[in-house]
Amino acid sequence: MRVQGRVVTPTGIVDGYVEVAGDTIVTVGTGAPAGDRWVVPGFVDIHTHGGGGHTFTTGDAAAAREAAAFHLRHGTTTLLASLVSAPHELMRDATAAFAPLVSEGVLAGIHYEGPYLSQARCGAQNPEYLRDPSVEELSSLIELGGGALRMVTVAPERPGALEAIKLLVSRGVVAAIGHTDATYDQTLAGIEAGATVATHVFNGMRPPHHREPGPVFAVLGAGSVVCELIPDGIHLHDGTLAFAARVTGPDRAALVTDAMAAAGMPDGEYELGGQAVVVADRVARLARDGSIAGSTLTMDAGLRRAVQAGLSMQDAVRMLTTTPARAIGVAGEVGSLAPGLRANLVVLDPTLRVERVMRAGSWL
Repeated sequence: MRVQGRVVTPTGIVDGYVEVAGDTIVTVGTGAPAGDRWVVPGFVDIHTHGGGGHTFTTGDAAAAREAAAFHLRHGTTTLLASLVSAPHELMRDATAAFAPLVSEGVLAGIHYEGPYLSQARCGAQNPEYLRDPSVEELSSLIELGGGALRMVTVAPERPGALEAIKLLVSRGVVAAIGHTDATYDQTLAGIEAGATVATHVFNGMRPPHHREPGPVFAVLGAGSVVCELIPDGIHLHDGTLAFAARVTGPDRAALVTDAMAAAGMPDGEYELGGQAVVVADRVARLARDGSIAGSTLTMDAGLRRAVQAGLSMQDAVRMLTTTPARAIGVAGEVGSLAPGLRANLVVLDPTLRVERVMRAGSWL
């Protein structure tokens, strides 16, 4: 099977084609008539809580399937199911429910965004469930998941955080820094302990100051850290998005949705982590205090916004595909249009809207 268009490859944009056999890319060639369609790798979203009216945060496997299917239709062929801060029992039940979906390939893994987060920077996380990191709790959940747990977000200033980060890394789980009130030095200590991702940079973090740079400058300046950025024009001003992307470069920035169940749905009332959320004009906010509560973004819309903000097509695609895939350790399988990788790709029209989605060699 051959898919032709303006192909975004790891090394540049070519007028050519992608040749697929079974579920694998066998050739990326040049010289074929491209037309005005784009061919890009399937999007890789490493931070999403749901979509299409369905959520990952309750641990319901049927809802998780529907949320993954919704994002697949928008070009996301690889995604993590992100939970929010919750009691141990819900984390345990969700891990057990989602592990079979990871084995099946519906999900690429599970992401715990909490509960080991800062009270001062909890944002839309439920403050009732925040607690210090527990090596014992994490060890039991890792064992239960049987490889399904892919990433955990931690505030590095909390007691026990550095030990938890070291444990996660030793067990092959990505440690992320986020929802943190840490100082610059505390953040660097978390990076030294092994954290390699920063959760939605700027959001849920102590704001930077030229005399007290805090976590934002620490993660943006750390060559080993991939920085998540939410390109919806709400979480970040387009100028902030463009600035951060220039500081990190496309190999250290991962565009994510942080989407909740309301993505793709009408305005109205929703729920996130046991808290009421009101969505108006596509902005999700907690009913109790107006805090931004995730997004209603999809990855294709994020691509359009990133390009509108001034990012090149090649860089924006890399930030939605190759870089997040590498951040969670699956770059040898997905995230690029290259021979030997899984045939996950998206065909976009000239306005960067999804025309077709291929996952593992099959059209959706």
